[in-house]
Amino acid sequence: MAEKSKLKNVISDESSDDEKRPATDLDLPLDKLNLGPQKKLLVLCLGGLLAHRVHVRDKASVRGLRPDIVHGKFLVFKRPFCTEFLKFCFERFEVGLWSSARDHNIGAVLSEITGGMGSKFLFVWGQDECTDSGFSCLHKEQKPLFLKELKDLWEKKYNKEKYSASNTLLIDDEPHTCLINPPNTAIFPHPYKKHDRSDTFLGPNGELRKFLDGLADAKDVPSYVKDHRIGQPAITPSHPHWSYYAKIVSHFEKKGETEKSAETSDDE
Repeated sequence: MAEKSKLKNVISDESSDDEKRPATDLDLPLDKLNLGPQKKLLVLCLGGLLAHRVHVRDKASVRGLRPDIVHGKFLVFKRPFCTEFLKFCFERFEVGLWSSARDHNIGAVLSEITGGMGSKFLFVWGQDECTDSGFSCLHKEQKPLFLKELKDLWEKKYNKEKYSASNTLLIDDEPHTCLINPPNTAIFPHPYKKHDRSDTFLGPNGELRKFLDGLADAKDVPSYVKDHRIGQPAITPSHPHWSYYAKIVSHFEKKGETEKSAETSDDE
């Protein structure tokens, strides 16, 4: 399992030159002011949702198309309406980004596709913050199967105080990333795999914006997700390849039981 790296935050706190001055309402950070209901946390993936990455060895699949970015060994195609979609999200949610790509492959892409809004992300996480399941992707044996454990976000970054299953939504094009997360805390749009300029999924009248418009005002995330299905289904016992994914779920259930037993022993 990959070791978790130091948590990153793309927004730095500015220190005050007058720290001893008594605090007033004007001094309080926005999240401490009573400005209405707290925004829900929206966690976006990068490849497959906001952009399409093509390795140079597969460049024949996009022959004749000009990439928006060439970074390392990847050709990157920005999804239509991407920048406008991000602006829409920042206005309605607190937004983080969590990619299973390596850190050095994330920064350059974000700089190009965010339209100068990159600093608005609450955090940017990469492969180091994912959990290496120890298994391979079902149809790509050479590709490790990474999990995005929301509990790491809730417990390690926010100490369970601000975000939880009730107000967090992860959007990822790979359902296996959420195998061991609480149900109905994620949606799985079909991956954006080709540079299709007619794609309107992120557009003003696109399916995803309509879904998120409703979510912003919903009482809680799980109830809304359960009642408003979109994209690919989550991986459950009804999945045709459940026999494979069940091994991963069982592995982490046993791991969790072992950790709880160890904690109990330490308290005795």
